[in-house]
Amino acid sequence: MTTLKNQRIVVLGGSAGIGFAVAVQAAHEGARIVIASSNRERVTSAVAKLPRGEHAGHSVDLRSPSAVRTLFETIGAFDHLVYTAGEELLISPLAELDLIKARSAFEIRYWGALAAVQAATPHLARTGSIVLTSGSAGRRPHPGFVIGSSVCGAMEAATRTLAVELAPVRVNVVVPGFVETDLWSNVPAEARQQMFREAAAKLPVKHIGTPAEVAEHYLSFMRGTYVTGQSIVVDGGSVLV
Repeated sequence: MTTLKNQRIVVLGGSAGIGFAVAVQAAHEGARIVIASSNRERVTSAVAKLPRGEHAGHSVDLRSPSAVRTLFETIGAFDHLVYTAGEELLISPLAELDLIKARSAFEIRYWGALAAVQAATPHLARTGSIVLTSGSAGRRPHPGFVIGSSVCGAMEAATRTLAVELAPVRVNVVVPGFVETDLWSNVPAEARQQMFREAAAKLPVKHIGTPAEVAEHYLSFMRGTYVTGQSIVVDGGSVLV
């Protein structure tokens, strides 16, 4: 069985949420983790919380292609890239949508991911993998989610294309549903909890996802040497109801 022991894994967006859960679970398997995110203090704290091992952390502005290139030149050779970086979700009816903010919503989630893949590829093992992040809004959209749905759809399309272009490097994408992370921090706490309760009541599994529940599917893609260009929806069944 393929394991991640002694594999070097770069997690962009790994200082919190799903990315940090991926880093923790991979470290428990004996992987060597590199966490990169924009906030230096959060990166330092995240690395300190990882299980004992040969780990490192870097702060980087994922909006800057030159900064991302410098990051990967510094990191050097590695085996797997995981991209979970994101910002607060932009939720707005089209009639009230700020198009300037809407354009900026693509910066981290889409353009940042492409810049990372472009910069990482020369340093990535040919037997390795890239695991990107989308979201179930691309499969089951709701009113007000036009930008989130658009980003998610773009990421899934990019994944399939990159899997062909970058072969034999494997490229896959995880599609989470409702997960309790900081990405919902722009929704007031009471409204957020009400939203989660209502969503959980409708789900077949009857609960909102945790970062750890989603993270194991990133690890599965890293281990899986016979899968590429694929997406896995980890949403508690929300696309079914």
